[in-house]
Amino acid sequence: MKVLIDTCVWSSVLRHKKPDNELAVQFKNLLNDGRIAIIGLVRQELLSGIPAVSEFNRLRKVLTAFDDIPLRTEHFVKAAEFCNTCRSNGIQGSTIDFLICAVAYLEDLIIFTVDKDFESYHRYLPIQLY
Repeated sequence: MKVLIDTCVWSSVLRHKKPDNELAVQFKNLLNDGRIAIIGLVRQELLSGIPAVSEFNRLRKVLTAFDDIPLRTEHFVKAAEFCNTCRSNGIQGSTIDFLICAVAYLEDLIIFTVDKDFESYHRYLPIQLY
């Protein structure tokens, strides 16, 4: 099964000077198995805020190895539904987090994140966490 990688994991592995070793090993294993998935908004988040053009270009080049999952209207509608479900249970979240949850659910993907918010979403949403 493919694994949708959240921005925080990509960032830890590819942007930090001293990446979290455990995350890096898990990421490498997924990479070697051809199980990594990405969406365009995660790509944008990852590339945003990089002041050095050379670093931006390096990371952009690395990311060309991964095709974005094409997003459809149903992904955005499901993200809104998931947002409403969580809000009605007192859980707040970002638009992109709920889009990640929706894409993972509809495309039968596992979410790889270290963002603790996803544990809260998981209580109310039918998502799988890595």
